[in-house]
Order: sequence, then C-alpha cells, then structure tokens
Amino acid sequence: MGAPRILVTGARGQLGNELRRCLETMGAEAGPVPEAWRGAEADYVDYDALDIADAAAVDAWFSAHGPYDLVVNCAAVTNVDGCEADEEGAWRVNALGAQNVARAAGACGAKLVHVSTDYVFPGDEPGERVEGDPTGPVSAYGRTKLAGEELALAACPRCFVVRTAWLYGYVGRNFVKTMLRLGAERPSVTVVDDQLGNPTSANDLALNILRLALAEDYGVYHVTNNGTCSWADLAEAALSGAGLPCEVVRCTSEEYKAANPASADRPRFSSLRNAHLAEAVGDGMRPWREALDEYLSKLPELEG
Repeated sequence: MGAPRILVTGARGQLGNELRRCLETMGAEAGPVPEAWRGAEADYVDYDALDIADAAAVDAWFSAHGPYDLVVNCAAVTNVDGCEADEEGAWRVNALGAQNVARAAGACGAKLVHVSTDYVFPGDEPGERVEGDPTGPVSAYGRTKLAGEELALAACPRCFVVRTAWLYGYVGRNFVKTMLRLGAERPSVTVVDDQLGNPTSANDLALNILRLALAEDYGVYHVTNNGTCSWADLAEAALSGAGLPCEVVRCTSEEYKAANPASADRPRFSSLRNAHLAEAVGDGMRPWREALDEYLSKLPELEG
C-alpha cells in the first residue's frame, strides 16, 4: 500500500494550518500523530484554488488530483455576524459546498471529515450537549452549518462530522488574539459572560481528527477541549496568561446586543461533551486551560 493521500480544503484557516503542521512534523502538543499518516501526500487548497461551492470545480479537482484516502473539509464561511447579513452566500459554502465535497469524496471511496460547530444547538438548556441532542440553531451560521452536516452525511457513506467550538490557532484571527491585542491597547475590555462553551486549540483538534480518521465508526462527533467557561472567563485567562493588566468588564448578551444590534444571536449554553470520541478512539482533548497556557507560551514564536 502506498502513502496515504489527503486533501485539506480551507487550508489557510486556523485548522488547516495545524493539520499541515501536524502532518509535516508528525507531532502535536497533545501527543504524536499516528504512524499511519507518516509520509502522507497531502494537497492543501483554499478558496483561490478551489471554490467548494462550485460543484463542477470540485469534480474537476478530484478528477485531476484524486483519488484520495482522506478528505478534511475545513472550508467554511465562519463570520457569524457576516452570515446573518448574507445567509444565501453562507449557504453556498457551508451547505452546498459541504455536499459537493462529500459527493466527490464518496465517489472516490475516501473517508471524509467535515468540520462543523456547536452553533447547531439552540443553547437554551444548561449543561453539556452530546451528539444525539436535538439541534435548533438560532443564527444563519448555525442553520447553514447544520444543513452542511446533513448533506455531507447523506452524500458520503464514510463521513465523520466533527463539531468543534471557540477555535483558536496560531495563524489567522480568533477571539484570544483579539483579546491580547485589545488588552495591550486598553485598560479594560467588555466581554459577554452568559454564553458558555469550550475554548478549543486548533492543534489539539487537528491531532484528534487524524486519530479519529483511522476509525470506521462514522457519524457525528464532538471534539473540543474539555471544560466549560464563558467568553469573559476565556478573556481573563488569556490576558492573565499573557501578563496583561487589562480588566475584563462582564456584560450580558442583552447588553451586548443593544450595543451591537446587527450582531447575530448566539447560543447561551453550547458546551459540548466528547462522548462519541471517547467511545470510538478515546478522548485525546486536553483541559481547555492547559491547552490555552501552551498556546500562549508558543504564540510569539508561531503567530502568523
């Protein structure tokens, strides 16, 4: 058997960058990359090379470059407020694009990991969500991502849907980097404290996607760092970890919405539990504070 062939879409995003780093170094912060991926031949593509919303372009790419053993679809419109303003545009990528990639992956016999979000849940009940809990997104982003899950599962028989949350990586924009930037400029920042979830390291997520992709137990998975906090808690942990004296002023979702009326609604309780992951391959995701501390220590060296 030859080296495994992998396609990563949305490769310049936070997760795509970490998948590449994991595969090139065969290591991750939470442990080694499985030996099955050593020497993998990977194609890393982004929107400029492949618009996944264009079905003909996806088919042409797979015809020219496939077949693949594994496809990881990281491509998505993830600007939550932007999706609210242009749900049709988000639908093209998050729903139809997911279907296009899944069909092509299924046609060549590849396994597919399709990356989704905690925002598929309504977030109206306290506690952690497990994979089988009822969905009911409250935003355009959540609606388009839920549709993408359903279309991907229907189009590719060997499909893993991986829901993650509150992602931060070394390359690209994220909440943690925003807090560090503001914290260096201002004496205080105002952050919502009544939305609860799981901050998640893109490096940990990449490693656990590569672990999960060796399994045959297809379906929906939650893959986040362990433990729950609010956005305000995360801001405080990031600022404290970076040694910045900036104060976090806590506010409610209603207060934030009043100050930012064009913002999309977000679930109050969207913390996920990695139940299916633990059963299938073991939960290799670290506690969120442990992952964040390592991220903060390495960010000056790896930021891009």
